[in-house]
Amino acid sequence: METGTFWMPFEPNAYKDYQWIVADPRLLGGKLAIRGTRLSVALILEALANGMTLDEIDSAFDYSFPHEALPEVLKVASELTDSFHVAA
Repeated sequence: METGTFWMPFEPNAYKDYQWIVADPRLLGGKLAIRGTRLSVALILEALANGMTLDEIDSAFDYSFPHEALPEVLKVASELTDSFHVAA
């Protein structure tokens, strides 16, 4: 029998109770990312903010962005930007 190390699949830590959003120091330095990809939430949000369509995002990132993740990307962005604002 051969001894040594064996490969274990890497499963990043889920962020809160999200299915698609992960946060793990072993992936993108702990930035919020999309499960199964090396795409950060911030990258997808920046692409959308710059007017890219889902088709353009697919093309730009080798069709690695799962469209099912989009609602969670937007939800986590909403949570992280929710703050109290006082009008001057």
